[in-house]
Amino acid sequence: MANQMQDWNGYFGGLMKSVGEFGKLAPETMRGMNALGGVPAKHLEPKFHELIALAVAVTTRCDGCISVHAQEALKHGATREEIAEALGVAIALNAGAALTYSARVMEAVSTFEKN
Repeated sequence: MANQMQDWNGYFGGLMKSVGEFGKLAPETMRGMNALGGVPAKHLEPKFHELIALAVAVTTRCDGCISVHAQEALKHGATREEIAEALGVAIALNAGAALTYSARVMEAVSTFEKN
């Protein structure tokens, strides 16, 4: 199957509809989620907050997060170059995380081999 581009506008609309339906079924959960996501930034400019959110969205592989935070990053004036740089940090750290966790696996293997 060929790799196809995501219909991000359609995806976002469907996601918001599904989230709204979930919110009706679990309003307490949604209040908690909104409280977490609605904390105002005290020290970071909104653009930098969104650039960090995009980098985290990549490392957690969250399409919903990508959809929301890409729009917000653009709304707050992020350029394509700034977004690409933030994603470069995510790529570098994700590879580093794989290396670090590979070392942890080898440590665990060494421990279990002794048993």
